[in-house]
Amino acid sequence: MNCLVLGGNGFIGSHLVDQLLANGHKVRVFDKNEEYYRKPISSVDYQYGDFGNRGLLMEALTDIDIVFHLISTTLPKTSNDDPAFDVQSNVIETLFLLEQCVARKVKKIIFISSGGTVYGKPLVLPISENSPTDPECSYGITKLAIEKYLHLYWFLYGLDYCVLRLANAYGERQRPTATQGVIPVFLERALQNDEIVVWGDGSVVRDYIYVTDIARALVEALNYSGEMKIFNIGSGRGHTLNEVIHVIEGVTGRSLQVKYTDSRPFDVPISVLDISRAKNYLNWIPMTLLFEGVESMYAWMLKESKGH
Repeated sequence: MNCLVLGGNGFIGSHLVDQLLANGHKVRVFDKNEEYYRKPISSVDYQYGDFGNRGLLMEALTDIDIVFHLISTTLPKTSNDDPAFDVQSNVIETLFLLEQCVARKVKKIIFISSGGTVYGKPLVLPISENSPTDPECSYGITKLAIEKYLHLYWFLYGLDYCVLRLANAYGERQRPTATQGVIPVFLERALQNDEIVVWGDGSVVRDYIYVTDIARALVEALNYSGEMKIFNIGSGRGHTLNEVIHVIEGVTGRSLQVKYTDSRPFDVPISVLDISRAKNYLNWIPMTLLFEGVESMYAWMLKESKGH
């Protein structure tokens, strides 16, 4: 298949590119930046531009069978600062993408959504795909809106699609200086012998999923042709922040300095995804335990720190 990966030079996108190439697909990447940690891959067709540059996006869609949509212009915790920008840059530009996919007879579009923000505060755990969707940030609302438009374009025009609602992703090539991601931030603090700040008492529970497991799920979504359209992708198990800190101490062999501060009112106490649908329909299971994933990521970070 000729695959276009929108956001293919990012953290998750770069691992998806590796997985697609390993499976024999032809890959084109559309991104505004080059990969941060690697040089371009010779067999990949790289095209550069902003998601909102419609002319360049149209060029990137030429002769494409499958589109992976991994681009988001906002982050959950800052999306409420300017909801209009969030809608314009994500929802409106995705509508243009869908129109072009229909016009060019693209076979399928696979979209990364958010298993953390689209549900809001869960009423039942673990959270299934049929749980209520009550986002409490603009990021979650725009992700949900795009999911609905994907369904509409399938209903109206037959454009096939698949939505993967991800848990908290982590792994190699995730930048520890970014504003998202507990595990890379904590690992970086451990490397620097810096203090770790935890909001609350460390009892907040989250579902952490290793990036190569995500990449495999995305490729399984490409191969899947059944009726189900939305899948939770997580580890299916929850870990408290204190457990994550304990794992990092075990991996690094260091005792971490942890400062506990007042909890934040918007932090959901527990969020764990029910991944049985992905297991049953995509024939996918997460293969990397938290300790193993953190160990791999730490080894990579050590290597990176010596290389720069």
